[in-house]
Amino acid sequence: MIADDKTGFWATLPRPIMALAPMANVTDEAFRRMFAECGKPDVLWTEFVSVEGLLSRGREKLLADLWFSTEERPIVAQIFGSKPEQFEAIGPLLKELGFDGIDINMGCPDRGVERSGAGAALIKDPTRAKEIIRAAKRGAGGLPVSVKTRLGYRSTEEMNGWMTALFEEEPAALVVHLRTRAEMSAVPAHWDIAPKIVELRGKIAPKTVVLGNGDARSLEDARQKTRESGMDGVMTGSGAFGNPWFFSGRTPDIKERLERLVTHTELFEKLYRSDNPRAIGKGGRLKNFEVMKKHYKSYTTGFDGSKELRIHLMEAKNAAEVRKIVRDFLKKS
Repeated sequence: MIADDKTGFWATLPRPIMALAPMANVTDEAFRRMFAECGKPDVLWTEFVSVEGLLSRGREKLLADLWFSTEERPIVAQIFGSKPEQFEAIGPLLKELGFDGIDINMGCPDRGVERSGAGAALIKDPTRAKEIIRAAKRGAGGLPVSVKTRLGYRSTEEMNGWMTALFEEEPAALVVHLRTRAEMSAVPAHWDIAPKIVELRGKIAPKTVVLGNGDARSLEDARQKTRESGMDGVMTGSGAFGNPWFFSGRTPDIKERLERLVTHTELFEKLYRSDNPRAIGKGGRLKNFEVMKKHYKSYTTGFDGSKELRIHLMEAKNAAEVRKIVRDFLKKS
């Protein structure tokens, strides 16, 4: 399939489309590269980055969140904000950085993000949301613009009006976390509503690619959800946490899992130290080593001795210590 002017690379992806969800302080370059090596999804996202921040004097510190490698393509830069003119202004930078697409976050429930009028707050302001999409398209320089959002803010009954407003702007893709802002992740994702979204898409914006997000626990589960909902694919977040083999369908043994944990840690440390050529002059570690530790619980579950191993890993101060802890564990196993 040949890409068209509106959908860009989205039109070339195989169906069902499998995507890795953007997660703050999780889906950095080191994390994504583990998936690129172990079982690559069809499309990847960066962590979300503030448009206002990227347009400020503090831009350099934020650029680390937009680092990516060629093996991750196609890759989409996710941004958030509340001022349409800023979305238009940031497009040239994202195009210059080489991204394949731009995604607007309209679903983040973080209170600080919402107080600025961004993220999930835009669900309550469809007029501004539409203005932002139009502005992002103007500045994108031909890059496809997509949106990631939720069913509604307080109630699933908001879905029809909210989805209609978004489809009217014909984004290249729309990713819908199938819960409301109020529900967070406290209830099962409403996959029963997904066919209604697909139906709306068909009436308003037939070229827009639609992905569902929520509760996909395995690759086959994601494929089944696609078949049953009629959506073009599934975005997976927490289901792939600590499991870079998710999109391959493989289940690695304990040794492979732990060796991958070490590889992940070493790459994280290499990328986000100030001696990385991309970071020269920025001073200090760009991401604290503690960020890496949130992955250890997911890598170390379901086998004898995992709890004790995890305790030791959480005490590690660098990649060399992590390697030694894992090597000693494997020798005893």
